[in-house]
Amino acid sequence: MGDKIGVACIIDDDSVYVNLVKRIIEAKQLCQNLLVFENGKKALGYFEAILSNLNEESIPEIIFLDLNMPVMDGWEFLEKFITIKNKFGKVITLYIVSSSINPLDINKAKSIKSVKDYLIKPITIEELESIFSAA
Repeated sequence: MGDKIGVACIIDDDSVYVNLVKRIIEAKQLCQNLLVFENGKKALGYFEAILSNLNEESIPEIIFLDLNMPVMDGWEFLEKFITIKNKFGKVITLYIVSSSINPLDINKAKSIKSVKDYLIKPITIEELESIFSAA
């Protein structure tokens, strides 16, 4: 395993799922800091604030993005995030994490260059460990 991930980010409105993943990440000490946003709009606001402050230590190295959320869903977030992603000067690996097994969603997500992979909920401990160790 390489260096521990500094910051990871979960963008998801499912509090049960988020709490489960948080506990796994904390128990396995997979990263130093975990950010959680309940919708894409709040996450996008955070990323835009980072750009104006240029605080690289606050930039997540991994993002777990849900597709189905209120206010701003994962697709809308992704569309806007792609336009600012390259301004961060840091590699940000983005995973779609969804309960959707619709092949249209899976194929659409995998066709987007900025998406590393499409994971179907629930994520296993082994998947999380693999993702963090590969980052």
